This record gives sequence, structure tokens and C-alpha cells, in this order.
Amino acid sequence: MRSAGDVWEKVKSLMESGMTAVSIETWFGDVEAVALEDTRLVLCVPTDFKRNIIRTRFQSAVEQALKELFSFDVDVALLLPEEREVYAQQSATPAAAGADENKYTFERFVVGSTNRFAFTAAQKVAEEPGGAYNPLFIYGQSGLGKTHLLHAIANRVRHNSPGCRIMYVQSEDFVNELIGNLRRGIDMQGFRDKYRQVDLFLMDDVQFIAGKDSSEEELFHTFNTLYEQKKQIVFTSDRPPHEMLRLEQRLKTRFEQGLPADIQPPDYETRVALLKNKALERGISLPDPVLSYVAENITSNVRQIEGVVNKIMAFQELMGAQVDVETTVRAVRDILRAKENFLPSADTIIQEVARFYELDAAAIRGQSQNKEISTARNVAMYIIREMTQLSLAEIGQQFGGRHHSTVLNSINRVEKMMKAQPELMEIIRDITNAVNSAY
Repeated sequence: MRSAGDVWEKVKSLMESGMTAVSIETWFGDVEAVALEDTRLVLCVPTDFKRNIIRTRFQSAVEQALKELFSFDVDVALLLPEEREVYAQQSATPAAAGADENKYTFERFVVGSTNRFAFTAAQKVAEEPGGAYNPLFIYGQSGLGKTHLLHAIANRVRHNSPGCRIMYVQSEDFVNELIGNLRRGIDMQGFRDKYRQVDLFLMDDVQFIAGKDSSEEELFHTFNTLYEQKKQIVFTSDRPPHEMLRLEQRLKTRFEQGLPADIQPPDYETRVALLKNKALERGISLPDPVLSYVAENITSNVRQIEGVVNKIMAFQELMGAQVDVETTVRAVRDILRAKENFLPSADTIIQEVARFYELDAAAIRGQSQNKEISTARNVAMYIIREMTQLSLAEIGQQFGGRHHSTVLNSINRVEKMMKAQPELMEIIRDITNAVNSAY
């Protein structure tokens, strides 16, 4: 799952086609992403004046960019700083805890052969929190239902124990909050109490923690505090603990001491069941040929299945078209594009490398010989070579007109480093996943 900050940066990038860079910087430069909910992006705007301007002149453009990104409607909520504080407090209470009680339940999770073990384990944890399966570590590719299970656990525990203190957090938000507190010199006790004085701790996409020393340190002590008090801990990740090469061994050991449960892409029968389920939720019935066509073409991502149903429904409502295979192909052609045909731009790759290394993209493109910047530049060249069809000379043009031999030397250097440093392979994998997620 991408963070709210990632989504907001992508939205601003998509709006560049219809707005000038000056307009985007003027009206959105100091707008911060607060949270990404199920169908709502929450933003913080510094002044009431700017919020009114965005609402009247730009909100439709923001929502259109979100629809282009997700393939279904996503609303925008604009908060002032004082409203953001109230929102943060409400989000940390057991009543909120980040979960949609109506949508994310065990009853609405479509179970198949590839996710049954994780589903059953999640149910067991929800019924007996702090019991045998602690921590529960659910892992699998993006879009397979890991977050759904996290929220389902929270909802079941809340239903069984209304006074239970529940904390749901995306790991990237945990990291950003920690860094913000450290930079502003805020007393860390409040941060620690927020995450350690709970009965159920749920962290999404924990792989983002790997390699971030201060965040690993805080999570390690948070884990120990909760575990010693027999509080339930649940993590999700895109990979099992032993593949998180940059993660401290002491954290890796704690992740592995409970129950690991993987989720694989749904099989054909499960994809058909998912389609039927999503269609019924929206009050439509899909003919068997349509179900078969979509299930055969969407093979790995539950979110894409949901997006297909939304587009079919919109096409039917707006065009008055009968739902058949031909109509379905026209309605969801963009979603059904083969993933392997996607070639990211060099700019997208450089932006993701810069984000990972917390550097400015211009510095990576520039001439600095700083060790960290040079490493990031070499990694960017390697990934561009792997993910695009650009020649060495064309790659060199992306980095200030460097000669193709310089580019080749950089790529060879990365390949040698990967053999000696397995952690670098994981870094490149993370960046590559981020590039693919930006698609």
C-alpha cells in the first residue's frame, strides 16, 4: 500500500498536464498529505483562504487525478491545521483506529485456496488477541487483501471488546512521525505512549522500516513493551522476514517468533468469486462470459478487480450499454493492459531513487561526487537500464550528458556491488516495486 504522501506527489504530477508548475507550487506547495482512507484523501491546508481557493477552483482537478490513479472515485478532505490535530486525535482512538467497520470485515473477505491460511489465522487472532499467534506476520504482494485482514481484525476485536485500545499505522507514517518529532525536538515520551499503551497494535507494510536505524530502534522497543504485556501485534509486509536483508537481526527474529502467513495471488475460482462479490456490493449482476473474461485477464491484484467492476458499472450508467464481453473490453481497456508492456520513464525512476535515498532528484542528475549521491546516481542508471529500452547514450543524457562509457561503468559497478552486498539487491527491489506501483 502506498502512503498518503506518495499518492499526493503522484496527484500533483498528474495535474501538471493541465496546470503550470507555478500554479501547482503556489496553491499546493505547502499542502500536506495527512491520510489515505478507503475512498478519501485527507489533506492539510495552511490557511482558510487557500482552502477556499482550492475548493472552488482546483478540487475537481485533484479528484480527477485521483480517479485516473485509482480507477475509481476518491474524495478529497481539506483540513486546517487545528482540524488536523482533532483528526489525528480521533484517528488514534479505539473508535477510529483506521478501519472502516462496514467494508473491512471477515464476512466480506473472499476466501480461496491461496489466502485461507492467512484468513483463518487472522480470525484466530481477532478472537484470542495476545494468544498463541503473536505476532501475526501476514505477507504477500500488493493488492491481495493484507490491509483488509488488518482492519477486519480491528473490527472484530472492537466488536468483542468495545473498550479495547487499537492502533493501526502504516510504517511509513510511523517513520515520518518519528523523524518529524526528532527534527522539531518534541519530547519522545508522547510518541512512545501513543504506540505502546494499546491493546492491539497493527502495522501495515512494515518492510518500509528496514534500514532506518532510529525507526527500527523505536519499533524494537515498542514490540518488546507490547509483547511483554501480552498485547496482540500484527504486521503486514510484501515479503517474509528472512528476505528483509536490511532489517536488524533482532527485529527479524521477533517477526519470525510468531506465526508467518502468506497470501498468494487468487486462483481463477477465487477471482470469479471476487468479481461476483464486488458486483453484488454495487447492485449489478455480471453475465458468466464477462466474469470469465475478466477473471482470465486480471490475475494478480484484487484492487484491479474492484476497479474493473467500478468501470463496468460507470460505463453502464453513463453510456446505457449492455454489459457483455465487448462492452467490458471497451470499458476497462486501460486496466487490462498487460503489465509487462509498461515502460516507466527515466524521470519516474530517478524520482523514486531520490525519494528512497532522501535526496533531491536534481542532485542525482548533477555532477556532485558526494559518495551517497554517486551511489544513488549509479543505482538510478542501473534501474533505468533494467526497466526501460533507453540506450546507454540516452541514459547519459538524463544525467547531464554523461558519456555512454561512464554510464556503462556505473552499471557494472552496481552489478559488482550487488554480488558483494545482498542488501543492495533489496534496495533495488524496493525502488523497482515503488516504480511499478507508480504505474
